[in-house]
Amino acid sequence: MTRFPQARPWRSVIAAAAAITVTAGVAVAAPDDDTAQDAPAPKLSLIAASNEVTLDSYKESPGVYLDLGTYITAENGPLELKVTRKSYKDPVVAAQIIRFGTKKHTKTLPARLVRNFAGLPDFAQVTLTDAAGRKVLDKKEAFCPNNASGRIRPDAPAKSKYPESCPVNPFTLGSVWGVENGWASNTYAGYYSDPVRLPAGKYTAKVSVTKRYRELFGMENKPRTIKVTVRERSYEDEGPGAGAAMKHGSHAAGHAGHGATPPPVPAAPTSGAGPSYNVGHGPHTPAPPALPWSLKKAALKAAQVGDGTGRTDGSRKAPAVKAAAKRPTGAPAVPDVPKPDLRSLPAYGIAISKGQGSTRGKDYLAFSANVWNAGPAQLVVDGFRSPGKKLMDAYQYFYDANGKQVGYTPTGTMEWDPRRGHEHWHFTDFASYRLLKADQKEAVRSGKEAFCLANTDAVDYTVKNANWHPGNTDLSTACGQENSISVREVLDVGSGDTYTQDLPGQSFDITNLANGTYYIQVLANPEKRLKETSLTNNSALRKVVLGGSAGARTVTVPAHDLVNAN
Repeated sequence: MTRFPQARPWRSVIAAAAAITVTAGVAVAAPDDDTAQDAPAPKLSLIAASNEVTLDSYKESPGVYLDLGTYITAENGPLELKVTRKSYKDPVVAAQIIRFGTKKHTKTLPARLVRNFAGLPDFAQVTLTDAAGRKVLDKKEAFCPNNASGRIRPDAPAKSKYPESCPVNPFTLGSVWGVENGWASNTYAGYYSDPVRLPAGKYTAKVSVTKRYRELFGMENKPRTIKVTVRERSYEDEGPGAGAAMKHGSHAAGHAGHGATPPPVPAAPTSGAGPSYNVGHGPHTPAPPALPWSLKKAALKAAQVGDGTGRTDGSRKAPAVKAAAKRPTGAPAVPDVPKPDLRSLPAYGIAISKGQGSTRGKDYLAFSANVWNAGPAQLVVDGFRSPGKKLMDAYQYFYDANGKQVGYTPTGTMEWDPRRGHEHWHFTDFASYRLLKADQKEAVRSGKEAFCLANTDAVDYTVKNANWHPGNTDLSTACGQENSISVREVLDVGSGDTYTQDLPGQSFDITNLANGTYYIQVLANPEKRLKETSLTNNSALRKVVLGGSAGARTVTVPAHDLVNAN
């Protein structure tokens, strides 16, 4: 699982969006209610919060983020879009859900409108002219409605019901996008957009919604004009020590194996399409469930934390369930109530890495993997520690349809990981990772089999009982402290837990493997201790082809059906 504290957008994430290529297609959803064909659509408008903005370009890192303060508002009902694909062999499809009273109407969106789950492409047209009237920028921006920038009237709902970001995991299966009724969402593409090199000076920006979206959503053609002042600043303007913090990031260590905190970027906006990582000001929502997978990988390589001892032979095994963890006398048995359904996504973020320190000279295959919960119930695991004991006894809990706890069962242990960058409680035997030969027999097993569970990725928010606002999304709140007497770890319905295997002992040691075809297997619940709806969908395979020679190994990652992301 990779988890970042709240942070400003980071430039390298642009590579994530560019790396994901998915074929789009025609939505096939039918109206839920035939009498709803003439249901009134929400009124969408483009507005500007101000006629003037000032943007900062830092001398040490030139470039401004064009958060011009333009928003899409929704009135007379929310803008709601459902984006799905049946499988990785099927294209991404989208539909608009128009709600009125207790009824709703599903409106099919045009073919090839969306290509992935990151938002509506080419939604906003942005032009910029300098003081002499010369056009210096003309570009289109994607729009993710899920940034809930704030209410536009006092009688609007107190909270937006829609998720806090648009997912960019290449193996996302379903998403819901929306602008709440009476709310506004920033049109700026956030970290999907490159900073723009502009000399200090005065500019005029013009922002409009492109024609196809105006026609699709019945919007007026009313561009917004904003006067822009670009001023040059320096890291040193932020006070003593700020320069180093902004250059190198305020949390260099991060979470080993979970990703490190990316360095903050000066002048980055606090709202925009996709995840909006606010820094404690403005009306924006908290940090969303996850940063994109490529950012996790890049941050890990920057940090290189952890002990690096390496156990890639699978020697790391969870202890057996001890007598102390057996169900106490009189405790309820596993009840007949809805249970979670753990499923694995194919591996991604696959690359060759080299050993460090004591593992220098070795070749490793790094990757990211995600196990998610398709529901219809949460996975809830509590750990309990007897005084003086190093391990916690772990139990899985069950709830009825009204949310009442009705049972629990022992399911293993939790252990404290004291290594710098971890320092939290790991639940053992949640998932395991194997590198299989072409005949799908095991070649290498990752030593990583213990995790702190958290909802890092929105994998499919269209499944039954999906929680669009999961709670424990970061390690600092989800995984306890060394002196904890108990810990609760939760994987919500619709969300997944991504772990980036980029350090020795977690990635695969391929030093002595022959070149050829292999499969990365992601296996959820390997010991079958967790009680699930189904155990038939816990494994996912991703084909890779190893090449090169010692010290210069290569990996080729073929497309996985229609998903072309390594």
